[in-house]
Amino acid sequence: MNAPDRFESFILGPDEKKIEEKIDTRMANTSYFHFNKEDHTLANLLRSKLLSSEHVLFSAYRVPHPVFPTFELRVQTDGTISPKEALLAACRNLVKDLNEFAGEFKREYELRKMVGQDQNGI
Repeated sequence: MNAPDRFESFILGPDEKKIEEKIDTRMANTSYFHFNKEDHTLANLLRSKLLSSEHVLFSAYRVPHPVFPTFELRVQTDGTISPKEALLAACRNLVKDLNEFAGEFKREYELRKMVGQDQNGI
């Protein structure tokens, strides 16, 4: 078949970088971040987390082509922090939120498992 191997969608090659930053010279405090081997899932999470920051004026992403697992994220800040610092803070907050979610999910799963065992008599 002509289809690429499945692992090519998420494993970086030897010369590929996960994230590359390109500073926008036309707009103050603006950068483009090119994410390699990622899709809408991460892009939308980062965009929404960035927009919740008080220092971020604008954040959006675009997928250049639906076949290739890449996206470009544009971040503009008010100048208090750089776009790179805003992205790093958003990533830290996102990891913290996902860890909290995982903990709550595990706790709820264990509670439901205990209740289900009592109801079934097992």
